[in-house]
Amino acid sequence: MEVWRMSSFHRWAGFLLLVFFSTGAVGAEDRTGYYGYGSPATKAEIAGWDIDIRPDGTGLPAGSGSVEDGEMLYEEKCAECHGSFGEGVGRFPILAGGEGTLTDARPTKTVGSFWAHTSTLWDYIRRTMPFMMPESLGDDEVYALTAYVLYLNDLVEEEFVLSYTNFTSVELPNIGNFIPDPRPDTHNTRCMEKCKDPGDIAIISSVLPAKASLVNKWQLEVPAEVLPGQVIYNQYCSICHKSGLGGAPILGDSKDWKNRAAAGMPHMKQRARNGFAGEKGAMPPKGGFINLSDEAVDEAVDFMVGANQ
Repeated sequence: MEVWRMSSFHRWAGFLLLVFFSTGAVGAEDRTGYYGYGSPATKAEIAGWDIDIRPDGTGLPAGSGSVEDGEMLYEEKCAECHGSFGEGVGRFPILAGGEGTLTDARPTKTVGSFWAHTSTLWDYIRRTMPFMMPESLGDDEVYALTAYVLYLNDLVEEEFVLSYTNFTSVELPNIGNFIPDPRPDTHNTRCMEKCKDPGDIAIISSVLPAKASLVNKWQLEVPAEVLPGQVIYNQYCSICHKSGLGGAPILGDSKDWKNRAAAGMPHMKQRARNGFAGEKGAMPPKGGFINLSDEAVDEAVDFMVGANQ
């Protein structure tokens, strides 16, 4: 009897081990990816992440909300921070007003004066508002609040009802001042010859600051005169043209500037004033500092071109 019990125990142990490893093998077969890990995402998992709303209305859920309903929700959930009229309380963002201030030294950037798309407002409210209870609003409530903020900016009438069917009919005034940038994320091209040895390539997790050096303030060179446009360049243009940010030609790169100046100075100044998007880079009007006068922009262009000759 003792022998039978032992053998029975071993049979059960062997059976359990077989089931365990068989289950692991089946699970391993379902895994995908370069290293055998992970599994295909289900439609429900993808839907949980794919929640962004596009300017053309793609991604909007069914639903609607009126300005009237939005006003009640706004007073209950939003006015404490943003003010009853969207004027902002303390340091909380201003939502309404600001028309005609974008050329001021301190513009008031609101939904009505600066934003480009209604979809940004809808998406932001759904993801992050109210401040202390994000993602607590239903879809109809988000439509209603969006409609009311549009009403505060005099973009819709008091009887307006916003829905996924008429969403794209509301166009924000400043959309024409935004430049689309369809370029790829990198300007690099594939190396075909004399390529760098992969063994010399290293990933740097952080860039250490340059070592500080002692400078005698009495030995600093002071320029005899400041060229016209140099002050404008130092304060506004050097942000991009000193580092090449966004494909901007670097001050001192005579070859790059020579190619751009081939079209003539009037053409370059017009681009600097109005903005443009080229193969190598994109520039917003006046480099994004629309408070600058046309004369100041022209002087900065003259300085940069002259410095590269």
